[in-house]
Amino acid sequence: MRAMRVTVWATVAVLGLVAAAAAHQVVVLGIDGMDPELLRTFVAQGRLPHFARLMRDGDFRPLQTAAVAQSPVAWSTFSTGMDPGGHGIFGFVHRDPTTMLPFLSTSRVIPSEHALAIGSIVLPLARARVKLLRHGRPFWEILGEHGIPTTICRMPANFPPTPAPLSRQLAGMGVPDLLGTPGTFTVYGEQTPAAAEQISGGRFVTVQVAGDRAELQLRGPANPYRRVQTAAGGYEPAMTSARVRVELDRQARAARLVVGEREFVLREGEWSEWQPVRFEFVPWLAHASGLVRFLLQRVEPDFRLYASPLQIDPAEPVLAISSPPGWSRQLWSQLGYFATEGMPEETNAYLYGLFGGEEFVQQVLTAYEETRRLHRLLQRQQGEGLLFVYYGTIDQGCHMLWHHADPRHPRYEPGSPLADAIGRLYEAMDAVLGEAMAVLPAGATLVVMSDHGFAPFYWSVNLNTWLLENGYAALRDPAAQERTTLFDQVDWRRTRAYALGLNSVYVNLRGREREGCVAPGEEYERLLDELERDLLAMVDPRTGLHPIASVTRPGRAFSGPFASDGPDLLVGYSRGYRSSWESPLGEYPARIWVDNDRVWSGDHCIDPRLVPGVLLANCPITAERPGLQDLTVAILDEWGVPPLPEMTGRDCLASGASAAHQGGERVAQ
Repeated sequence: MRAMRVTVWATVAVLGLVAAAAAHQVVVLGIDGMDPELLRTFVAQGRLPHFARLMRDGDFRPLQTAAVAQSPVAWSTFSTGMDPGGHGIFGFVHRDPTTMLPFLSTSRVIPSEHALAIGSIVLPLARARVKLLRHGRPFWEILGEHGIPTTICRMPANFPPTPAPLSRQLAGMGVPDLLGTPGTFTVYGEQTPAAAEQISGGRFVTVQVAGDRAELQLRGPANPYRRVQTAAGGYEPAMTSARVRVELDRQARAARLVVGEREFVLREGEWSEWQPVRFEFVPWLAHASGLVRFLLQRVEPDFRLYASPLQIDPAEPVLAISSPPGWSRQLWSQLGYFATEGMPEETNAYLYGLFGGEEFVQQVLTAYEETRRLHRLLQRQQGEGLLFVYYGTIDQGCHMLWHHADPRHPRYEPGSPLADAIGRLYEAMDAVLGEAMAVLPAGATLVVMSDHGFAPFYWSVNLNTWLLENGYAALRDPAAQERTTLFDQVDWRRTRAYALGLNSVYVNLRGREREGCVAPGEEYERLLDELERDLLAMVDPRTGLHPIASVTRPGRAFSGPFASDGPDLLVGYSRGYRSSWESPLGEYPARIWVDNDRVWSGDHCIDPRLVPGVLLANCPITAERPGLQDLTVAILDEWGVPPLPEMTGRDCLASGASAAHQGGERVAQ
């Protein structure tokens, strides 16, 4: 009889644990770029009370980042629990060895191959589609298969979001603007800047103001149904546009804008709300809907108006930005319009002098508030299961604002009013954490994590120039060195190695590269040994420092079927150094080492050991040096779901089903 009672109580305990696990809630805040040292500093100053409380009552450790400290790599590692050899993402850009041209690493647009063209009319018989290039099964798919619902808000490297059981997903980093670019802004003005032709990620349009009126054209996407003949006799897609009328009130320092059927007034320094814009393809039959925000920068002495990158309209998306596809429209119906571009924080306008620092901070905080509204709604709605919400606020802020507070930086501005701007962004994230903690149900697990930390970016390294000067590369016309773009002057018969992307070095391998000259096997291995030795021995003669702290061989370091698809070497820069802007895209500037005098003054694309992220939880962290893959396994274990065999991490949280099961055994005993 006693044995029967024990068995009954054990059964009840197990059933209770299963029910508790099914009803369990986990909230993960993914804060891109949050740095453990900066976090400790601001907590010690008393500025982050909610982080201080979570550290005190829960636990905190630096979180080891991915083998390449770039966001697409790190977030793919977290999503799949695998290193780059498993998920196949090695950086922001990869290269096609048959063309030697770069391409976006995380997704690819596959155009329709079936269309009927008659003169200027094109009739697509199938739609273009976007393919996600990240391999592996994300943890939310595995949870869904075990009956655990998930909400994944803006996870990077998850575009297009692939359907998963019991999962709602809104895509993040990787989503293009309506033009199909990573984000193209437009600035309209009467006075053309001297460097207007050098602007990347945007354009300046010179306008004529007649009296107090101006007619602007907002460039839209290519029309898939129409084409125009070129001067060479071929055809190209016709471009769409929308008209924007501007009436200036110089005395009030304001302007009235008319966009479609909407009109509104802006004062100098004021942002508009999101404005829907319709681009007609075929009248009454086909169109594309986008969103744009305007900033009236000034009326006097010369008119200037900023127009944001065109966003894919969440109410009427032209590409799948959510899964299920209708979820973005549901969010719009509850919240109104919001940015859908993968990285809505505008860095390029500030980088090229078309934004001031305060305008940049204001725009970053606007994007932050939109995500915060989404977060509030989703956490309010979330019952059992997992909620993940991503914030890019600190990452983009640290990239652009570091020089305001660092006297060692070449761009340092003494007495800058933005000297404390990064601290303000950390305070903004503390407010988010406070709200999340306030509505967290009893027994729920809360995790705060970042994919990497941050470091100053003082000096640029032109790695392709170093390869050229050290005999690893050659040009067809040495006099054209500084005019070389996308490797167009490279003599591939005499080039053994080349750099592309921020951390990647490739061997010009015979049978793989278009004009490979290095034999596979022994010659290839000898070259890698030589490159690794010489890269680590590199010295910046101006500082006496070694710019490169580590060299990784993916073929040896990574596991998984895609380890050999990536770069042959991954370069980890020392603190203070980073790849130049020119070298990653196949240019060969004259100098190897250059002071970084740009406002893009902080970075993390260096030796991953130097830029760990953060891990905080309201339960003990059981690993001394947890990594991203460990956190993936820990999330699965919250519901007792075993990791896949290809996952390389180990559970790092004393929470979830394993801990509950141990507690249940103690109760049963």
